Amino acid sequence: MSDEEQLEELRRRRLAEIQQQAMQQEVAQQQQETFEKQKYLIMRKILTQEARQRLENIRMVKPQFAEQIELQLIQLFQSGRLRGATPLADEAFKKLLEQISQTGKKKEFKIKNL
Repeated sequence: MSDEEQLEELRRRRLAEIQQQAMQQEVAQQQQETFEKQKYLIMRKILTQEARQRLENIRMVKPQFAEQIELQLIQLFQSGRLRGATPLADEAFKKLLEQISQTGKKKEFKIKNL
C-alpha cells in the first residue's frame, strides 16, 4: 500500500467515526426530547397551572432543585403515594415543597474542644 492509499484509508475511517458519533448524538438528543415531552405531560397531570408556574419560578433560580422536585413528584405519582386531589393545587404543592426541603437539609455538627 502506498502512502496515499494509507492516507485515504485513514480519512475514510475517520469520516466513518465522525458519522457514527453524529448519529449517536442525534439518537441521544431524540431520547432526551422524548423524555422531556413525557415529563411535561406527567407534570400537567400532577400540578395545576399555578403550581406549575411556581415550579417554573423555582427553575429560574435553582434549575437542579426544580429537576429534583419534578423527579420526586413523578416517582410519588407513579407509586400511588400522591393521593388526594390531583392535580395538586398551589397550596398543596407549597406544603410538599416544604416537606421536600426539610428532608433535604443536612444536620449541622458542632465539634467542641475538650
